[in-house]
Amino acid sequence: MLQEQSIVFLGAGSMAEALIQGIVKAQLVPSQSVAALNRSNRSRLDELKSRYGIRVPETNDDDERQRLVQSADIVVLAMKPKDVGAGLTEFGDALRPEQLLVSVVAGLSIDTLERVLGGPRRIVRTMPNTSSTIGLGATGVAFSESVAPEQRDMSLRMLEAVGLAVTVEERMLNVVTGVSGSGPAYIYAMMEAMIDAGVQGGLTPEEARELVVWTVLGAAHMVRSTGEDPAALRAKVTSPNGTTFAALGVLEQFKFREAVVQAVHRSSARAGEIGDDIATSLLQR
Repeated sequence: MLQEQSIVFLGAGSMAEALIQGIVKAQLVPSQSVAALNRSNRSRLDELKSRYGIRVPETNDDDERQRLVQSADIVVLAMKPKDVGAGLTEFGDALRPEQLLVSVVAGLSIDTLERVLGGPRRIVRTMPNTSSTIGLGATGVAFSESVAPEQRDMSLRMLEAVGLAVTVEERMLNVVTGVSGSGPAYIYAMMEAMIDAGVQGGLTPEEARELVVWTVLGAAHMVRSTGEDPAALRAKVTSPNGTTFAALGVLEQFKFREAVVQAVHRSSARAGEIGDDIATSLLQR
């Protein structure tokens, strides 16, 4: 059924490109059934057209843009949060109640979107992370009550084209933001520190970087391939009074675990704050 759908992306940033690339590469729909629009950057649209063979407006004519949105089966809201108001103002009248709306806008709740659009809509709210750009994303997904079972399946197939997609209750999406949405940055911060320590110890930056990259990659694969709990794997490599035991003692001294837990909670809370700001801004327009 997805093969027969037409998809329009409102927004042409990195997350839109990740989804376009995944959809086209997996041949979920013909490339000519996918279109992208943005506010003003024509060269970006031409780049996506050249790279993936998708459709873009021939001109910046308002009527053509409206027709593309109105005729689509699936509309992906992929603009930045600050551009949501302008996007919904421009295309709100072109959005049909029977269309499936897939939102990758951080903080934009189903309730806010339905209130702005004037009633119940078929909405898929998602929270991808940046690893979606290389096909290894981790995405939380929630659905409005109006989304039909076959539309759920179609949206999950789209999102699984760029990695893992996990269905959760919408109220859990802020937690998803804290865990996996912001999560890559926590790992990058840890990697930065490990590389710095290696260089301080005498390794070249290149040597330290490669060792750290493969260490993190290997650890992730161990958890996934063995199915074991990370705590169990940690215990296996921690000999009493050994080197790892000593290192973990220092991390505990600096409350490493507590810092990570609090970081996740703060990211989750911030996602809620951003959502409140978006709702206030949109509903006051």
